[in-house]
Amino acid sequence: MSKNHDSLPVTLLDELHTSGAGYDMLRYIGLPDIFGAESNTLLYFMGKNIARKLEIESISDIVYAFEKLGWGQLELFKEKKTELVFQLMADSVVYRLKAPLNTEFRLESGFLAEAIERVKDRPCECREELHKKIHQIEFTVIFTD
Repeated sequence: MSKNHDSLPVTLLDELHTSGAGYDMLRYIGLPDIFGAESNTLLYFMGKNIARKLEIESISDIVYAFEKLGWGQLELFKEKKTELVFQLMADSVVYRLKAPLNTEFRLESGFLAEAIERVKDRPCECREELHKKIHQIEFTVIFTD
């Protein structure tokens, strides 16, 4: 798919509204039941696919998308030649980490990998690290070229 073929403006997210609880039930109970052992991999690629569908042209578009999707406040923390480090914080992240569910951030990780690849025009992968004590998620985007 070309960069703009069948893409949607990132501002479309302003028109979508949802309750977080219903989303979380689908995300952490419904999808893993359907996907089984492949859940984390499929969620990562779902995130990449969502990023492909949106017109993302800058880091600020990515930050905006994270906020509008209800994922939290994303901040670029470190920028190196071979990697970018982001931190994700929000009340919603705190609630997700405290919930008695098997929370993960693979969807966000896949979205971030694809979005950064589009913005920087460099192939990359993303991994996430949960810091439960400080209620923060750290994403490391590693350029693979």
